[in-house]
Amino acid sequence: MKHCRLQIVSTPRLVAGLVTLTLLLGPALLSASGVRSLHVRKDCSQFTGLAGSFCTVTASNIAAIPVGSKVFYDQAAGIPMGLLDSNIVLDAGNGNRAVGRCTLDLATGLALCLFFDGTGDLAGFHARINGSPGVPPDSSYHWDGRYRFTGIGGDE
Repeated sequence: MKHCRLQIVSTPRLVAGLVTLTLLLGPALLSASGVRSLHVRKDCSQFTGLAGSFCTVTASNIAAIPVGSKVFYDQAAGIPMGLLDSNIVLDAGNGNRAVGRCTLDLATGLALCLFFDGTGDLAGFHARINGSPGVPPDSSYHWDGRYRFTGIGGDE
């Protein structure tokens, strides 16, 4: 019969080992999942608050969302009171579109936007975005968050 030797590891050693493993593998796991940073600026001077109004992308770090893309809002602002809570369509032209939803606090200008999928170059586009107004004299609206693309039938 074989004998096994069991070694008890102290809690500080275990924690230190887990922290080291996380630091070593964290960046690799993040890049392996395909999650990347999103930074988009929009000009919302043509946004009226009515259903169907839009903002225009003026800067983007994502090739699939070029400058000139438009973000259309399906619902009017103020329903519910104090919010814009709307389905959105990101139209990058030539049939490249993504669909999602944004909720914007009209008092603070802060928003949460989620994208669920798309067509063309934006097929499989998923994003979680925090929106905020620029600091004067910057009149643009900022989208910053994380995004990824998934394959047909599941994550790539």
